[in-house]
Parts: sequence; structure tokens; C-alpha cells
Amino acid sequence: MSDLQHSTKQGSLQTIYFAGGCLWGVQEFIKHLPGVVATEAGRANGTSSSTEASYDGYAECVKTCFDPAQVTVAELMGYFFEIIDPYSVNRQGQDVGLKYRTGVYSDDEQHLAAAQDYIGRREDALNIAVEVLPLNNYVKSDAEHQDRLSRFPNDYCHIPLDLLHKYKGR
Repeated sequence: MSDLQHSTKQGSLQTIYFAGGCLWGVQEFIKHLPGVVATEAGRANGTSSSTEASYDGYAECVKTCFDPAQVTVAELMGYFFEIIDPYSVNRQGQDVGLKYRTGVYSDDEQHLAAAQDYIGRREDALNIAVEVLPLNNYVKSDAEHQDRLSRFPNDYCHIPLDLLHKYKGR
């Protein structure tokens, strides 16, 4: 059983999906967060079941497996908001296009409610462009995109390096 599927002694691990521009940087940041057990680069809410199809409306995302005894969805949202421009539509840094939109996806209604609550409590809630939607399709990205910045640390990333590794080793 993979890290993305196993259970802990405290209970089952949970999975949520974060889209925040180019998935290379989002994965590199999220995988070092407290309570995150595993990550996987992928595509959320497109219509295809393959990465070989033409663009089908997906958002580049990071499948995030976490231990809810160590980190809450609200805390994950706080971390996520450190690396995104929450007001930007279909753009993060130099990455422009629908696939670079920001979003939070899950098949767990409680995750979606917690994400919406986090956004709703912010003073700037009315200006936030982060979509919060049920996950209706997920496709794992090709191997070349998995842990890309761990393997090729000098590749492009829209997240500043000091922020990218803020939680590494903690």
C-alpha cells in the first residue's frame, strides 16, 4: 500500500487537492509541511482520464495526503495562501492560463466546508478567486513532473526559493 493510501495509528489519512499555478513549486512547498505524509502531482477536474489528451479544462494540482491528527484543513489553507496570489484569475507568477487557476478540491464535503470557511473568515474574502469545488476527476501527472524541483532544483518556479523551502526540515 502506498503512502497515499495507508492509515495511521491515530486514524485514516485524508486527501485534499491544491491547485496554485505550476504544480512543480506547489508540490515542493506542500510536501515539507507539518502533517503532510505524501504528495503527487496531477490534474484536477478535467474530462480526460489520460495526460495524453489535449487540454480538457483541468487545473494543475497537488494531491496531498495528510494526517488530520497533525494538521487541519484550515491550517493547510493557511500554508497554501502563503504561496498563491489569491486574487489572480488563471495566473500565478509567470504561469498564465486556465490550467494555472487556484483551487481546492476534495471528495470530502467537510474539507470543502473547511476551505470555504477559511476563505469566508478573511477580510478580503469577496476578492478571493480561489475555487473550492468537489473533485470530479483526477489524473496523476507523468513521471517527469513528480517531485520535479527535488530532482531538478534549478528548474523554473514561480515561488521564491526562501518561501519554497520555508518548512523544509521542520
